[in-house]
Amino acid sequence: MKMIVQRVTAAKVTVGDEVISSIGRGLCVLIGITHTDGGKDVEYLSRKLLALRLFEDENGKRWQKSVKDEKLEILCISQFTLYHRLKGNKPDFHMAMQGEQAQILYQSFLKRLANEYDQVKVKDGVFGAYMQVHIQNDGPVTVELDSQQLDNKTKSKVEVNQDEIVIENVEK
Repeated sequence: MKMIVQRVTAAKVTVGDEVISSIGRGLCVLIGITHTDGGKDVEYLSRKLLALRLFEDENGKRWQKSVKDEKLEILCISQFTLYHRLKGNKPDFHMAMQGEQAQILYQSFLKRLANEYDQVKVKDGVFGAYMQVHIQNDGPVTVELDSQQLDNKTKSKVEVNQDEIVIENVEK
């Protein structure tokens, strides 16, 4: 999983003319999922995101407080284009996890984030929809997180069998 994390003073996502979600001060997070991602990636990045110190403390000292420390909001947006390769000048997205499996992992990430933080403060767009994302950067501060940085991790394989979802751990 990859994330582009942006510190914002405000952000919102719309589909057509409808505002789906909006936040004030906090983080806007663009999330890409690749075909090898699983439960360990969700666990690692949710923990990293909530602990990431991108905010000042009460004395104005930079890089001291997390979104959780400051009780701020998080807007998550699924973005398969984070997993691209260029073929000449044309992007190719075959590294992105497809459809239902990606949606399951994305929803799993949102659920874990809400459980570890505050479900009222965790918002998202519409998975797979064409969206307009309005981001008012603060700084700007932009950080990339990538679960591939986790060394020797155990990966999880997601399988969808009719009405049952199975997540099993496999060694990398």
